[in-house]
Amino acid sequence: MSNPIKIGLVGLGRAGNGMHRWEIDMRSDKFVFFAACDIIEERTKVFADKYGSRTYTKIEDLIADPEVELVSIATRSCDHYKHAKMALLAKKDVMLEKPFCMSLKQAEELIALGSEPAGPHLYIRHNRRFEVEFRKICEIIDSGILGDVYEIKLTRNGYQRRNDWQTINEFGGGQLLNWGPHIIDHSLCFCGGDYKELYSNIKHVAAAGDCEDHIKIVFTGINNRIVDMEISGGVALPTPVYRVYGSKGALVSNDKGFHLKYLDPAIALSPIKANPNTPGDGVGFGNEEPLHWIEEDMEVCGDGTDCIWDALYETIRFGKAYPIKLSQAAKVIEVIEKVKEGTIFANNL
Repeated sequence: MSNPIKIGLVGLGRAGNGMHRWEIDMRSDKFVFFAACDIIEERTKVFADKYGSRTYTKIEDLIADPEVELVSIATRSCDHYKHAKMALLAKKDVMLEKPFCMSLKQAEELIALGSEPAGPHLYIRHNRRFEVEFRKICEIIDSGILGDVYEIKLTRNGYQRRNDWQTINEFGGGQLLNWGPHIIDHSLCFCGGDYKELYSNIKHVAAAGDCEDHIKIVFTGINNRIVDMEISGGVALPTPVYRVYGSKGALVSNDKGFHLKYLDPAIALSPIKANPNTPGDGVGFGNEEPLHWIEEDMEVCGDGTDCIWDALYETIRFGKAYPIKLSQAAKVIEVIEKVKEGTIFANNL
């Protein structure tokens, strides 16, 4: 028998109405919009009409509803900590949109409130962990066909003269708190979960407001891998989302998936050693050994990010481990905090 989780959705804007809504619509056997809350009352009427949801204009009233099982928070970034804390103190489970919160101190406080075995429980919506392309790249790296992967470049860039609230620092704007949590989370996964060194630089290039819209972070992972990530709204000629370099091959993403070039694993490489002698006339720089390359295009279909709700259902109803650990989400906030503290803000060009 279906036993859907009763969601109280807080914030019916771009994330709540534009993302959470259609994702949950595909999982009506697992979740139901039992209540909806927004300071703009007109937005709540849509949920009342379509789902029969109870509606509120104050989060306090939604949290006080005894039948709401899970409070899903999709308010502005600056309000995440405050709203999540209110719900957790009321003993409600919380699904919290990224960014987790605005500081590591806030993250640690929420973790303390939302990590006791008896509840309430806090879950962070790092839905890009389920992105098909990311998961496939992890699979390819683990397969070993590229050899020892020593550097990964990952980007999300384009050109936008953005002017919404996510360009205003007061409301938690800037790309560090927008795309940042997703791509930093990916980077840390590629780093082996943590890093030994970090270089960063942020700039304000094309957007309105007073926040960064160009980010460069270079990690040296605990696995000694270099992970070079870029998020930008100031790049007129976008670069591939992924480039992966290994000792026996490489991968570059494209519109349909990936292009791979790697040494044929069925043909063993001959042992070689460095020759200290002076090369003779006509000798090139390389080794004359023939290399047997395989090149292939790999199509990768679908987004997959909405699968985070399936994982959440399995966790709440059947006690399975939620794949995004709170310590991992806190590490993302730690990186964001270090980048903000350690970088000189560049003026608009």
